[in-house]
Amino acid sequence: MTELTFELVDGQKAAVEVRSALNGGYAGRSQDDVAAHVAELAALGVPAPSTTPSLYPVAPYLVSQADTVPAQHGRTSGEAEWALVVTDDDVLLTVACDHTDRDLEVHGVAWSKQAGPDVVGRKAWRLADVADRIDDLTLTAWVGDGDTWTEIQRGTLAELLTPHYWLEVLRKRDLLAPGTVLLSGTIPMHEGVDQFAPAWRVELGDPATGDTIRCEYRVQLLPEPIG
Repeated sequence: MTELTFELVDGQKAAVEVRSALNGGYAGRSQDDVAAHVAELAALGVPAPSTTPSLYPVAPYLVSQADTVPAQHGRTSGEAEWALVVTDDDVLLTVACDHTDRDLEVHGVAWSKQAGPDVVGRKAWRLADVADRIDDLTLTAWVGDGDTWTEIQRGTLAELLTPHYWLEVLRKRDLLAPGTVLLSGTIPMHEGVDQFAPAWRVELGDPATGDTIRCEYRVQLLPEPIG
């Protein structure tokens, strides 16, 4: 199993063995906006979900704190998200980037989620410490080449279903247990920005304290296959 280590604000560290991993989808707070987004994606050939919000279980080994993401072709990209991490005695909140195969997505969203990692930050906050201002937390993503960056996503957690909502989902499914990691779903991308970039950076920010949590990685194309 994958083991993750998070640095907390007070300097303590929390280690977690990932046992269950789940990706939220179509998880906007406004389900009217979600319905419009589903229609837009359907026009591009992405199959509509049977229900929204959606939840996609993925292989636990896909949750990573890697600096490099291997990809088989040039049409994969990230999504700015937050992640819940259930430990033995707490629930942590960190930043995440769900790297997705866009070519595979038109054949099935669940399949596309299995084709790339969920990159999470190396720092985390205790959810209880930020719960009273969760909607004020900011989520921002940039794409680039590692030196030059262009913003592609910006919003607040008020745009997404709350951590409390997803904790209730986990509880009802008997998944609110140590080792569970859940990603939130994402916010809209800016129009006109190329998502198929060689590097992604995502930040989760707390305006009340000025603290930020970041994950950043480069996309590395694999060699051409033989056969």
